[in-house]
Amino acid sequence: MSDLPFARRHIGPDPDAIQRMLSGVGYSSIEELMDAAIPESIRWHGTLNLPPAATEAETIAELDSLASRNKVLTSMIGLGYYGTHTPAVIRRNVLENPAWYTAYTPYQPEISQGRLEALLNFQTMVSDLTGLATANASMLDEGTAAAEAMTLTRRSTKVPSVVYVVDADTLPQTVAVLRTRALPLGIDIRVVDLDTESLPDEFFGLHLQYPGASGAIRDHTALIEAAHARGALVTVAADLLALTLLRAPGEAGADVAVGTTQRFGVPMGFGGPHAGYLAVRTGLERGLPGRLVGVSRDADGAPAYRLALQTREQHIRREKATSNICTAQVLLAVMASMYAVYHGPDGLRAIAGRVAGRAAALARGLRAGGVTLAHDAFFDTVTAVVPGRAAQVVAAAEAAGVNLRLVDSDRVGIACDETTTEEHLRSVWGAFGVDAVATEAGGAVPVELLRTGPFLEHPVFASHRSETAMLRYLRRLADKDYALDRGMIPLGSCTMKLNATTEMEPITWPAFANLHPFAPEHQVAGYRELITGLETWLAEVTGYDAVSLAPNAGSQGELAGLLAIREYHQSRGDHGRDVCLIPSSAHGTNAASAVMAGMRVVVVACDVDGNVDLADLDRKITANADKLAAIMVTYPSTHGVYETGIAELCAKVHDAGGQVYVDGANLNALLGYARPGRFGADVSHLNLHKTFCIPHGGGGPGVGPVAVRSHLAGHLPEAIASAPYGSAGILPIPWAYLRMMGPDGLVAATGVAVLAANYVATRLRDHYPVLYAGNKGLVAHECILDLRPMTKATGVTVDDVAKRLIDYGFHAPTMSFPVAGTLMVEPTESEDLGELDRFVEAMIAIRAEIDSVGRGEWPAGDNPLANAPHTAAALTADAWKHPYPRSVAAYPAGTTEGKYWPPVRRIDGAYGDRNLVCSCPPPEAFAE
Repeated sequence: MSDLPFARRHIGPDPDAIQRMLSGVGYSSIEELMDAAIPESIRWHGTLNLPPAATEAETIAELDSLASRNKVLTSMIGLGYYGTHTPAVIRRNVLENPAWYTAYTPYQPEISQGRLEALLNFQTMVSDLTGLATANASMLDEGTAAAEAMTLTRRSTKVPSVVYVVDADTLPQTVAVLRTRALPLGIDIRVVDLDTESLPDEFFGLHLQYPGASGAIRDHTALIEAAHARGALVTVAADLLALTLLRAPGEAGADVAVGTTQRFGVPMGFGGPHAGYLAVRTGLERGLPGRLVGVSRDADGAPAYRLALQTREQHIRREKATSNICTAQVLLAVMASMYAVYHGPDGLRAIAGRVAGRAAALARGLRAGGVTLAHDAFFDTVTAVVPGRAAQVVAAAEAAGVNLRLVDSDRVGIACDETTTEEHLRSVWGAFGVDAVATEAGGAVPVELLRTGPFLEHPVFASHRSETAMLRYLRRLADKDYALDRGMIPLGSCTMKLNATTEMEPITWPAFANLHPFAPEHQVAGYRELITGLETWLAEVTGYDAVSLAPNAGSQGELAGLLAIREYHQSRGDHGRDVCLIPSSAHGTNAASAVMAGMRVVVVACDVDGNVDLADLDRKITANADKLAAIMVTYPSTHGVYETGIAELCAKVHDAGGQVYVDGANLNALLGYARPGRFGADVSHLNLHKTFCIPHGGGGPGVGPVAVRSHLAGHLPEAIASAPYGSAGILPIPWAYLRMMGPDGLVAATGVAVLAANYVATRLRDHYPVLYAGNKGLVAHECILDLRPMTKATGVTVDDVAKRLIDYGFHAPTMSFPVAGTLMVEPTESEDLGELDRFVEAMIAIRAEIDSVGRGEWPAGDNPLANAPHTAAALTADAWKHPYPRSVAAYPAGTTEGKYWPPVRRIDGAYGDRNLVCSCPPPEAFAE
C-alpha cells in the first residue's frame, strides 16, 4: 500500500516481523514486554498530549506555512553571522547527501577515511589562515570556542591570577558566554576598552577580536607582547575570510585563535549549526579540547587518517577531562572545508576583496553624505555615528528591505558580505538620507596589516576548480566511508536511526536557512512558533515544566542543567552545596560537565548487575550531607538496563537536599512509557540527534535542549551558546519527526526499539554473554556483549571483532564502553528484521571464527580477525601467505551483495600519537 503512515516508514519491522521477534523473545505483545521491562514505580500509563500524526505532505505544508511567516530581509547586521553563497555542488552533495549526514563519529577510522580527509582539510585551512601550528576538527560555535580557549590558557600558564581580560570590542554574545563559563570556575572576566585603558598588572589571559565587533581593525602586536611580558597567553577571535587579506594572528604572536567558519558557505540558519574553530601555537596542541584528526599508518605502512590523542576523550578522563565537548560540528566543518577546496586561495581572496571593496564603497558614500564613521580601518563592517538618529536609520533601512545593527542611540553598524550588491548599498545610503553612487573602491585595510605570505598551498586546494572535479572528489570521499545509507550502525549509547528525508528537506529552505539570529523579533514569527511548539512538545513527552533549546550539543545541555542546579542552591543560600554524585557507569561527559559547573565529583559504585549500588549511595550521601548538590544518573542506565531502584534513588537524594539530574541520552527507551520529570528527576538534557532524529553528521551537528521542573526554570543560564536558540537551523527536523510520528507513533517506536535490543540479546546470548540485564533477563534499548572471557581464552580482542565486522559489511557496535572488552549494541527501531538477522548471523559467524582460533586451526596472530579489515588491494596482491583462503577474508559467510571495501587496513593509533601530523600531508606520502 502506498499510503502507509509515517510511523510505518520510520519503524523497520512490519507487524508480521514484530510478532516473530516477540515470539523469539517470549512475549505475546509489546505492551507485555514493556510491562515486564520497566519498573511499575516509574511506568506511566497515560496518553501523550500531542497532535495526532500528520502525513509527510501535511507536515511539509505546515512547515511551509511556518516558514512563510518569517520575513527574510537582506542582513547587514554582522556580529559573526553573514550572508554566504553555498556552492550548489556542496549543498546537494554534502548537506543534502545521506552518505555525509548519516555517518557516525569516526571512531572506526578504517571506514571513515573520507570524512577524516575532509576534516584534515578543515584543520589545514584553519591552521594556514590563522598562522598557528595546529587546529582541531571544529568546535560548537565561536562563543563556546572562546570559552574553551579561556580554560585552555588558564591550564597552560603559571600566572596565579584569576583575571581574564576581554577586549571591549569583542562580539557581545561571546562576552556573555565567557561570563557564563567563567562564573562557576572562579574566573574574573574584565572587559577593558583597550583603546583607552591599560592592561591590569596581573592576568592569566587576554581575549582580542580581529576585526572588532565594531568592524575596527587594530594592530594587536604591542598588546600581545605586553601580555606575554606578564606571563599571560593571548587568544585572538578572528574572521577567517578577513584573514585571507589580513596578517594572521600567529604572525602577531597570538597563542590561540578561535572563531567561526559560518561564512565559508554555511547558511546563517537563525544562529546555527556552524563549525567553530580553535587553533594553537606549537606547545599547546596536547591541551586542545575537542577532536583532532591526525595522520598515522595502516598495517601495510600506508598513510591513513584517524582521530589523534583519543585519551583526551571524556569517557576515559571523566572528571580529569579538560573539556566536556563530546560532539564537534563535522557536517558543517566538511561544508566549510569544501568551500575552501572549491574556491582555493585565489577564489577566497577574490571574495574577500569584493567584500572589503563593498564596505569601502559604502564608507565613501556615507562620508560624502556627511556621515561620520567611527573607524578608518575596517574589513567588512562600518560603524556610522549619527547622534540621536540611530533607531530612525535602522527603521528606514528595514523599510527598504535591509537589516542593520542598532549599536546604541547614536551608532549604527553595517556589515557587508559575499552577497552584498550595489543595490544593497544604495538602500543603506537612502536610510541615512545620503544620495551616493557606488564607485570602485579598494579596501580599508592598513598596508602594514595586509597578509603577505601564501596560504592553502596544498594541492587539494588547487585541484577542484571545475564542478566536475569537485563532484568527483566529494563522491570519492563518500565512497570511502560507511554511513546509514549503506547499512546498520548498531552503536550503543549513540542512537543511529532513520533521519527521514522529509525531516531533512526544510532545513535548506531560504526562509529557515537565511535568517540572522539577531533579526528583529517581528521578522521571525514562524521560527518563534516552531520553537515554542517544539519546546511544548518536548516538555510533554518528558514530563517537565519548561524546556530551553539554547544548548547546541548534549554536553552543553548537561552544563546548562548543572548550572541551573548550582544557581538554585546559591539562591537559597546553600553556598556549600558543590558535590555531584555520579555512578561509576556514567557517560564521561557527566563528570566533565560537573567539574565545569564548579562541582566536585564523588563516584557512586555499581553492583554486580550494573545498577547503582543504593547502599554505597547511602554512604556517599551521609558523607556529604551538607554538601550534596546533585546526582547525575542516566536512565535507562549506561549499562542498558531499566534499574528498579530509580524512584528510591531520587527520593534519597531529595531527602538529603540535593537535585536529581537524569541524563536524557537514553530517552528513546522511555518515550510514551515513562516521563523523567514525573518520576523524580528535576532536570534532564535531551539529545535531539539521537531520540528525535537530527542526523549525527559524522560527529555533529547536535542539539541538547535542557528540560527542567518549574523551580529550576528561572535559574537556567542566559548564554550557553553564541546564538539565542543554539542550532536553530536544524530544529525543523525534530519538529517534523514529532509531528509525523504523533503520540501513537512515538510509543510504537520506543516499544520496537526495546524489542529489537531484546531480540538481538536473545539470539546472541548463547554465543556471547550478555553482561547486564534487568527484570526477567530483559535489557532496555541496548545490550552489552561480554567478549572478555573469549579474549582470555583465545587472544581475540574486541578490536579484532570490530574490524572483522567491517569485512561483513557492518559498522562496529560501541567498543569498551561502559565496560572495557565489551561491545554495546543498539539496533534501534528503524532496522528491519532482515538487517537485524544479518547482523546476528555475522556475529555468530565471527564467534565460529574465534573458536577456530581457540582450537588452533588458525594462528593467534595470523587469522581473519587479527588481519581485519581486508582491503581489495591486499586481497588482489600477487602474494598471499595467510593460513586462510582469500575468499574467507573477502566474502565471509557469503557477504557478496553490495560489498563494502575499506580503503585502508588496520590503522596504528599509537604511531599516530607519537608522530603527531594534523594537517594535509604532501601527495608524495601516498605514493606507492
